[in-house]
Amino acid sequence: MNDSTTPLNSQDQTQEASADEPKQQQAPEIQSRFLYVDVAAQRAKQLRRGSLPRLSHLQAHPETGLRPDMPPKLERVAMDEVKAGLIEYELPDASGPKEKK
Repeated sequence: MNDSTTPLNSQDQTQEASADEPKQQQAPEIQSRFLYVDVAAQRAKQLRRGSLPRLSHLQAHPETGLRPDMPPKLERVAMDEVKAGLIEYELPDASGPKEKK
């Protein structure tokens, strides 16, 4: 067995740690107002069911863990999140429904 050890540089450790963490990228800006409404409506539904908001001013305080009161209009929160690019979404295939023969 080989008992020799190789010291790790702190740069190597930070590179490994940053590679493990998912990088949060902003979603592309939505050009279609219909898609914007659909994505915001789905996000508002998630917020009503208890999802945590992604806007920085509505997140928990780092030291106390207390959250600010949620605004009464969760639709507005959802629209702000979509506008800020914080919501990821997927589009269905453009091929459309298959025809039956």
